[in-house]
Amino acid sequence: MRWDLVSFDLDGTLVDTASEIAEAANRALESHGIARRPAAEVTLLIGAGMRELMLKLLARAMLDRPDLADRIRPERVLASMDEHYAVTTGTTGVPYPGARQALQALRRAGVRLACVTNKEARHAERVLRAHGLDGAFDLVLGGDTLPVKKPDAAVLRHVVRHFRGSAERTAHVGDSRVDVEAARAAGVAAWAVPYGYNAGEPIGTARPDLVFASLDDVARHVLGSAPARHAA
Repeated sequence: MRWDLVSFDLDGTLVDTASEIAEAANRALESHGIARRPAAEVTLLIGAGMRELMLKLLARAMLDRPDLADRIRPERVLASMDEHYAVTTGTTGVPYPGARQALQALRRAGVRLACVTNKEARHAERVLRAHGLDGAFDLVLGGDTLPVKKPDAAVLRHVVRHFRGSAERTAHVGDSRVDVEAARAAGVAAWAVPYGYNAGEPIGTARPDLVFASLDDVARHVLGSAPARHAA
């Protein structure tokens, strides 16, 4: 078996969390007298962490209503997002088909597993618990665990060092350009799934090394029992 270590992105790769993120974001906005934003708009902003998502939503709201800039304090809205996301986590999101089975198969085979997300660690751990994936990983890195986050090369290099592994035997699986760029920067295999968010663009535009139709296919490829589809 060529692969010793596989890391996975969380939102849009392992769990479809868009609806519960959007609901928490909109509740946070409403609590400060700001109109809700369409769920599809919020979904396109997923990937850089909750703080960045909320700051972008606030910037858009202030463009629509400049008067908000005089009375809205971003840090208070961010605190509201934390509170509301603690309530919505696990309510409407669902693991993608095959997620649990794929992770279990890889662990049984002795593959080391990491979850590497730009979502803040406290939120990531809560999502994993809510969806029954918290026992699947040997390491969980959030966007605030290190001084930098994906796509900085230091993130996945940290994962490789943590396991005393090698980049040549490591792959990272994600749904976005950020994940592909992170893998490339760190010198590990850049794998992707075609569903997820990726700011609304097809994942092929990021030119990952391989694209897998499902997480089951990722596991089968790692274990040597199925081919992957090359990115276009």
